[in-house]
Formats: sequence, C-alpha cells, structure tokens
Amino acid sequence: MATAIPLIGGIPAGPELLIILLVLVLLFGANKIPKLARSTGQAMGEFKKGREEVEDELQQMQDGEAADAATDTVEETDELESETEPSA
Repeated sequence: MATAIPLIGGIPAGPELLIILLVLVLLFGANKIPKLARSTGQAMGEFKKGREEVEDELQQMQDGEAADAATDTVEETDELESETEPSA
C-alpha cells in the first residue's frame, strides 16, 4: 500500500514558530505586525463571506432545478392521464 508523502511539512511549532516570528518582526517592525494581522483577518472574513454567498447561490440553483424537475414530472403525469382517459 502506497502512502502519500506531503511536499510541505506540517504546521510549524516550537523553535520554527519562534524563528518565523523573529523574521516577521525584523521585516515589518513591531508596530506593523498588529496592522498586518488585522488586515489578514479582514481579508479572511471577506473571503469566507464571498464563499458563503457563492454556496448559497449554488444551493438556490439546485433547489430551483429540483423544483423545476418536480413541476415537469407533475405536468408529464397530467398529460399522460389526459391521454389515457376515455373520451366521453
């Protein structure tokens, strides 16, 4: 049985996380890190909101198609019943 080997390691923890934080402080400065984190959080919120809107639209489209299919089935049944009923 073959197992998948991840190309990128897992989530950094311990010493790796400290090194990453140190590099961020050196690159951006201590004053800009909260602003950077805030803007990242806002961007993630906007992305989530947009994703939810797309999912809602897709769900509405699926519900509409299901309703159309049900209506078509009822119409076809009515047509078949009217064709098979004897004329008076």
